[in-house]
Parts: sequence; structure tokens; C-alpha cells
Amino acid sequence: MGLDVGSKTIGVAISDELGIAANPITTLSRRGTAADAAEVASLAARREVEAVVVGWPLELSGLVGPRARRVQVFIDALRAALPGAVGIHTWDERFSTVAAERVLLEADLSRRKRRQVVDRQAAAYILQGWLDARGRGE
Repeated sequence: MGLDVGSKTIGVAISDELGIAANPITTLSRRGTAADAAEVASLAARREVEAVVVGWPLELSGLVGPRARRVQVFIDALRAALPGAVGIHTWDERFSTVAAERVLLEADLSRRKRRQVVDRQAAAYILQGWLDARGRGE
């Protein structure tokens, strides 16, 4: 499962059973760290998720900034909400939303429709990057 954690929403993507392709599935509205972690954990349990990949919003310089520190708080809550067998990984997401927007523009979606799906598309971009790197043994 891939997550694009924002201040207002969390984009969610899931991979196929073989771990080859990431697919956007939903966007969750943020309701508070504990409630959000519980909702993601519930979704992960229903989908029988083995690993969660969370977008790590580093600064353009590569340093950990305020956004990454806020995401770390969510990761800590998620770690407490998930069973120990589910691994949590981070993936550099610096350009995920830009890449997702580009894909949606190329698909000729309206601005309104792009706003509705960009977070889940960014989650799929994050998860796909992690899956591809894992397949290459990185």
C-alpha cells in the first residue's frame, strides 16, 4: 500500500498481488493523526497488506523539514496501529504530486477532476517507485 500524506488528505494506492503495478484506490480526508492511522490500518487489514510505503516529503535540498517531521508523527501513529508483521517504508516523494499532475493533464482531465484524484495518483507514483526499486534490488 502506498500513501501520499498531506495536511488535508491522504492519497492511497495498492499494488497487484505480484507487487508489479501500483493502482490508485482512494483519497481519505484527514480527521486527526490517531483516527487517520486507525483508518489506514483498517484499510490495510481489509486488503491484507504486507507493507506500507509512505511518501517522505524531503526538502528540495534533500533535508528533513517541517513537512517530513509531520509525516513522521503520522508514521509513528501508523506503526502503533498496524500489526507488527506489516512493514513501513518511506520513499522520497519530492516530485510525486508534480508527476501525478502531469499524468492527469496528459489524460486531459478537467481541473476539478484532477483535484479529486491527484492525491491517490501521487500515492500510486510513490508506491510504483518503491516497487520498481525493490524489483531492481535497491
